[in-house]
Amino acid sequence: MKALFIASILMVCLYSCKEKVENQPPAFGGAHLIDTTIITANQQAKLTPEKILEGLKEGNKEYTEDQLVVRNTSARIRQASTGQYPGAVVLACMDSRVPVEDIFHAGIGDMFVTRVAGNIVNEDILGSLEYGCKVSGAKVIIVLGHEHCGAITSAIKDVKLGNITALLAKITPAIKNLDNTYKGDKKYTNDDYVEKVCEENVRLSIKNIRDKSPIIKDMETKHELIIIGAVYDMQTGVVTFL
Repeated sequence: MKALFIASILMVCLYSCKEKVENQPPAFGGAHLIDTTIITANQQAKLTPEKILEGLKEGNKEYTEDQLVVRNTSARIRQASTGQYPGAVVLACMDSRVPVEDIFHAGIGDMFVTRVAGNIVNEDILGSLEYGCKVSGAKVIIVLGHEHCGAITSAIKDVKLGNITALLAKITPAIKNLDNTYKGDKKYTNDDYVEKVCEENVRLSIKNIRDKSPIIKDMETKHELIIIGAVYDMQTGVVTFL
């Protein structure tokens, strides 16, 4: 009888703890979410865009300080197969030196990542962003550029090559936007100029998202999500938000 009573108490405690974890929104990103579970629908609903962005910034700080912890355990992998409720969508360049999940110290189920050379925006990218936010509930969109971007330098050089030509044409407006404001040497060999074009290209992508996606624009207007630009420094690992 005594053993049955103790077992009953333990079951109540376990259920209570599970309910508390389920109902409490996690501090998204970084070491604060190092466990064997992914974000649940209930937790995602309670996360604010600001809290998610704060967690991603903290995750990048941990990345630069070499405080990464293995988070994709076998249990987490199995749980992820049942559903996904990410907090953010990152539109990044395809550069192999920019490991998006790692630089934000994110694990399976934490974020959507859509990648294309030059982090440009087209119909397919917009559809992916709308799916991630409107359908799957992500509340932060980060457009992530990076230094030493081959797409940026190729656009400055006005490279013509197959389907790459059409892609680079989407970066050209960012170059033209600097025609009257950048006073230095406007060549691909000028690192400062390339950096400024990279930043302007990020801003251009954000503008295109707002202009061409009424769904995302409406969500932003209603404060359901944040759209923000950033640039990754390959030398330091630091993500600087614009």
